[in-house]
Amino acid sequence: MSKNRITREEALAFHLEPTPGKWEVNATVPMTTQRDLSLAYSPGVAVPCEEIAENPELAYDYTNKGNLVAVISNGTAVLGLGNLGALGSKPVMEGKSVLFKRFADVNSIDIELDTEDPDEFIKAVRLMGPTFGGINLEDIKAPECFIIEQTLKEQLDIPVFHDDQHGTAVICAAGLINALHISGKKIEDVKIVLNGAGAAGIACIELLKRMGARHENCIVCDTKGVIYQGRTEGMNQWKSAHAIKTELRSLEEAMNGADVFLGVSVKGAVTQDMVASMADNPVIFAMANPDPEITPEEAHEVRQDAIVATGRSDYPNQVNNVLGFPYLFRGALDIHARAINDEMKIACAEALAELAREDVPDEVAMAYGRKLTFGRDYIIPTPFDPRLIHRVPPAVAKAGMDTGAARRPIIDMDAYELGLKTRMDPTASILRGINARARNAQARMIFAEGDDVRVLRAAVMYQRQGLGKALVVGRENDVKEKLEAAGMGDAVRELEVVNAANTRHLETYKQFLYERLQRKGFDRHDIHRLAARDRHVFSALMLAHGHGDGMITGATRKSAHVMELINHVFDADASHGAAGVTAILHKGRIVLIADTLVHEWPDEEDLANIAERSADVARHLGIEPRVAFVSFSTFGYPRSERAEKMHLAPRVLERRGVDFEFEGEMTVDVALNPQAQAAYPFQRLSGPANILVVPARHSASISVKLMQEMAGATVIGPILSGIDASIQICSSTSTATDILNMAVLASCKVG
Repeated sequence: MSKNRITREEALAFHLEPTPGKWEVNATVPMTTQRDLSLAYSPGVAVPCEEIAENPELAYDYTNKGNLVAVISNGTAVLGLGNLGALGSKPVMEGKSVLFKRFADVNSIDIELDTEDPDEFIKAVRLMGPTFGGINLEDIKAPECFIIEQTLKEQLDIPVFHDDQHGTAVICAAGLINALHISGKKIEDVKIVLNGAGAAGIACIELLKRMGARHENCIVCDTKGVIYQGRTEGMNQWKSAHAIKTELRSLEEAMNGADVFLGVSVKGAVTQDMVASMADNPVIFAMANPDPEITPEEAHEVRQDAIVATGRSDYPNQVNNVLGFPYLFRGALDIHARAINDEMKIACAEALAELAREDVPDEVAMAYGRKLTFGRDYIIPTPFDPRLIHRVPPAVAKAGMDTGAARRPIIDMDAYELGLKTRMDPTASILRGINARARNAQARMIFAEGDDVRVLRAAVMYQRQGLGKALVVGRENDVKEKLEAAGMGDAVRELEVVNAANTRHLETYKQFLYERLQRKGFDRHDIHRLAARDRHVFSALMLAHGHGDGMITGATRKSAHVMELINHVFDADASHGAAGVTAILHKGRIVLIADTLVHEWPDEEDLANIAERSADVARHLGIEPRVAFVSFSTFGYPRSERAEKMHLAPRVLERRGVDFEFEGEMTVDVALNPQAQAAYPFQRLSGPANILVVPARHSASISVKLMQEMAGATVIGPILSGIDASIQICSSTSTATDILNMAVLASCKVG
């Protein structure tokens, strides 16, 4: 965690830029013509209104109700921060909304209710109930959360789910299934000790009892000690339900001989002596946040046979609610469920447990930088496992159907699972894998333009996120002043600032450069000016001599000019096979466009080179390349001399015997649309192209900038490929995040 710390400035900037907050509303229907408006609103909207009034179930067909969840809080128990009030909870609720979308494609709206009165809260939610397909309650203090949830469940005919209770319980149950499997114990036999009798703790113990744990084997503790029959101090009806007949009075006494410890309490609540007193192969779920009741290191010092889980991402076996609530709601919404019942929660836990016992896909292992295998350090799936979306919701949906919670059962489960597989945005996993490879590489990244505050922000983020070492080329005083002006003065001592004045390698650099350029019209005075005064050339020389592993530049100068300067040090021009490839990410698709950087007007041989360079980049991104040579013609019609080279380029690749799919020439719609491709059954692409090789640099540039400005696409690149060194050139309009993304690519040596 120390390698990936987040400053207040970064957190605030993330929520401020590019627009305040974390989500926005987009229309899913055309809204351009008068007819569109008439259909979307008056008079056309009257028709579905009448249909829904006659049959309310049709709201799931004609509105977004069936994929819309409200995330609702009053801010009385915000994370570990306490009662921040309704408005203070809004960033958390917005965050929960985007997690719903990111992990399960569930649309979500955050709602903050300014009341601590349970009756007012209940009334407000009940009155807005018809809008939503489900209600996710969040960050409401106990015991009010119990009253609110139970009452709303009784009053509403849609799922009402308090994630702080049941989300933790479901993931805890999943982990416990596998922990007991490893230790060879059965849930009905084990002695379970729970410390923390708040919302999450009560939900955990209730769900485990539904799964077979015996009431008399479960000991619940709070700040007053064991909850036993006859205790009156600090009791309420929810605690009383779990009181047992026992002489034990303290957590320490309860832990003696226990098989399982569940902690949703506070840091340090469990001592090593307590762990030492537990039964063989003890299971310890120390889930207090941000710091567990006892750390895995402390537990393993006294009990190497312990299976330990925490709520933290920097330890194995993270009990993370994001493994549960998105997929529970996905399954519940897809059957138009009346509720999320215990059977659905247990089905979710069992599906998660089963998934952890299976072989882990390579992309997951790559994202986490290590091979994950079922065992003591891997009993719960990771949140970024791509199988979650198509394994957990079907299990939840089936349980809902079996228990009568479904309004509209799913008839074809195979088709449902297939639909879930194709529903999620694949670009997120691609970018996550790149970041994981960068973190493993720990590259020394040269940021050439230390006189620009965006570059400095990116350098600080690169280092603070644990991606490697940031080397900033610039003047120390200038760097310090700019960081202080940006509110990041504390970062000055973290960065290594390098320049011609403080390096002992300048003479070596100059000699190297003179040998390259002496027959190109450069004398020693020219060489000195380039090496000592131009930051792009100086940075390239650092890289050429192994004094850095990658280089980022281009934020302050036009890319063509930067390429000329880099070419003084490296062979980075068209004659040496270099190419620029730009990644376009839009609506769950990723398409590479080339050449956006090097070739002004390539011939068919150049185009073939560009295709090969692009295929290299695609594979580094985890994409199996499908190349289309695009033009205004398709397979020879209409005929044009300017399209001829696009027609010939595939023949060049045929002669070379490349190992990726390619086809052309064709128009962009044929390249990207499977239905359009079906009109040409002889064509060789097995699906939509993900690499578009265009006729010239100007057409590539126009395509990229048009997608960026008109469609709001995310643009990464151009990625410089086909040279020996790892150099990436940013756009002069790049944000600090864009520059950081390019640094991540450079550290992976993409292309």
